[in-house]
Amino acid sequence: MSLSLQLRQSLQMAEAVADPRRRVVQEGLISKSLTAVAKIIQWVLFSLVFSIIIEWAGMVLWWPDEGLDHSRTMLAKEISYLDNDFRRSVVTSDPARFAKRFADNTYHYLFEVTRFVDFIRWVSPQSTTNEQGVRPKLHKVYHPITEFVIAMMQVTQVFSVRLAILTLAMPIFLLFSLVALVDGLVQRDLRRWGGGRESSFVYHYAKKAALPLVVLTWVTYLALPFSLHPTFVVLPFATLFALTVAVTASTFKKYL
Repeated sequence: MSLSLQLRQSLQMAEAVADPRRRVVQEGLISKSLTAVAKIIQWVLFSLVFSIIIEWAGMVLWWPDEGLDHSRTMLAKEISYLDNDFRRSVVTSDPARFAKRFADNTYHYLFEVTRFVDFIRWVSPQSTTNEQGVRPKLHKVYHPITEFVIAMMQVTQVFSVRLAILTLAMPIFLLFSLVALVDGLVQRDLRRWGGGRESSFVYHYAKKAALPLVVLTWVTYLALPFSLHPTFVVLPFATLFALTVAVTASTFKKYL
């Protein structure tokens, strides 16, 4: 009996490994959603860290004369883009106010709620000759990197404004993809009734390229070390995304 039970268990394990549908059921919708959210947060944090590092490197190598003014100028330009050219959105009726509030909330929770600003105010003043304790030692460490710390805070605000701009610009991906989907399905029907050949190779690679294009849009715009109108970033990537949707729909198999 024990031998038959072991054989039955081994067969069940082999079936679970061989049948891919069981793995899909085990993953579930909730786990996939959480994994996707975790990946999005990971890429956003990566973009923030990368933009801060680029700003620091630029302060040393590429724009040493500008210093802190470089990140301040970027922040002013990003907000001016909203004020002048981004006055309507499907997400909110006042895009500029939405982005400014988002940037202010990010600054509040990251630097004020955590008391980081209070720490900087406490450690920044020059220590007196008779002062003892930890603060004089921390001041010696903080003083040479003052501009880099402030630049990090300003770049974080720039990052927040850009994050809000990308959130407001995401409906354009949906609009472009709907138009591309209709065009691709029309091309599929023409290929189906005209006896055209199928290409699963093109279909699978076009399908895999759609999501990375959206991620690349966010990473590229969030990590830019200079101010650039969001149109010059969003529109090219949205066009490429629509192209992948059209190719995916047009090369989809003729018969289900």
